[in-house]
Amino acid sequence: MRTLLRAVLFRVKDRHIQIGIPTRRTIRTFIAFEAATFAIAALVHAGVLTTVDLHAQAATGESVIAIGLLIGLALTWSGLAAVATIGIVVQAFALLGTLVGIFTIAVGVGPRTVPDVGYHLAISAVLIAGLVVAGRRLA
Repeated sequence: MRTLLRAVLFRVKDRHIQIGIPTRRTIRTFIAFEAATFAIAALVHAGVLTTVDLHAQAATGESVIAIGLLIGLALTWSGLAAVATIGIVVQAFALLGTLVGIFTIAVGVGPRTVPDVGYHLAISAVLIAGLVVAGRRLA
């Protein structure tokens, strides 16, 4: 995965990178990781894992994003559409939801803790990287 990610991000034209199943696996790995982090964030905001950062609306939004990503992950094995296409759709949905979260933080509606801001920035970067990998698969 590291070789593929480096090639995608730095536009390395190395033809020795295998594009078949490992790329599908990489896209699925991105989606699974993203879904897990959104589920954990939802549990934190719901007060299940800790009572430090309670915020019901954030928990709802993160739960919806996690469920969307999990549905997308399941669809990657269905054969209904290309794995890359599904990856682009669900990760774009998650990025849009994350940008809504960043907006609510910026205007003072959402939770404004340092870990929450850091999470939004980090997961945005991961989602963008996942979109790049999936987009390169379609190209």
